[in-house]
Amino acid sequence: MDVRNLRGKTVLVTGAASGIGRESALAFGRREADLVVCDVDEAGLKETEGQLRSLGREVMARRVDVADPEQMQAFAEETTAQVGALDILMNNAGVGLGASFLDTSLEDWDWILRINLRGVIHGCHAFVPPMLERGRRGHVVNVSSAAGFLPASALTAYVTTKYAVLGLSESLRIELAPRGIGVTAVCPGIIDTPITRSSRLRGRIAEPGARESMVAAYQKRGYGPERVARNVLRAIQRNRGVAPVSPEAWAGYYLKRLAPGLVSWLMGWGERRQLPQ
Repeated sequence: MDVRNLRGKTVLVTGAASGIGRESALAFGRREADLVVCDVDEAGLKETEGQLRSLGREVMARRVDVADPEQMQAFAEETTAQVGALDILMNNAGVGLGASFLDTSLEDWDWILRINLRGVIHGCHAFVPPMLERGRRGHVVNVSSAAGFLPASALTAYVTTKYAVLGLSESLRIELAPRGIGVTAVCPGIIDTPITRSSRLRGRIAEPGARESMVAAYQKRGYGPERVARNVLRAIQRNRGVAPVSPEAWAGYYLKRLAPGLVSWLMGWGERRQLPQ
């Protein structure tokens, strides 16, 4: 799909109140797309809406919880009635959970699965059928992660959701390709976004000072969400099935394909080094 100029096109971005969602919405807006955006953070969403309107774009902004299938279906029906079928759907909304399997409660599992995995399923289920019915070319972007191919015992539930989003995207890509809809799983690496401050932490990773150290490390890395947004546009333009973002994500992607045993050893070795002696 040609995204060099998106005038006359409509793009939906979930989780658009901050981070990758906001920067992606702005990137689409700068290419003259009109936007539909949603989030549960109403204050942040209002800021995003204001920035998009300052670009001269038409914007439809709603508070929507992607984990709630009824809210998502109602949102899709309202969107289709007001602006028609989407040209690009970006399922971005997500949360973080730092915890080993033994430190992850069933409530935590329900929480992260409903948002990170079912939120993507709800988005595709509600918005893809109208795209197909319209019969024009389009694109679906599902935000996975480098954690979608790199195991990490300190992020077991998060990794599970991102592996699942990657698998869903690859399967959906095969199904929708004959109908002219591309599908991309975007897999960012170490990106400095608000998720480092809002993630739930459990067990050893929740010890005093652990979050502060994580936030500082991500800030020092200096790879911001605006760089992910640029890569999203590039991935759509090239119709990429999987789009790692950042050097470590690319390295992990190729290592996982070429030497999966080595990846598991390296990830385990890295975690053992962080354990107290």
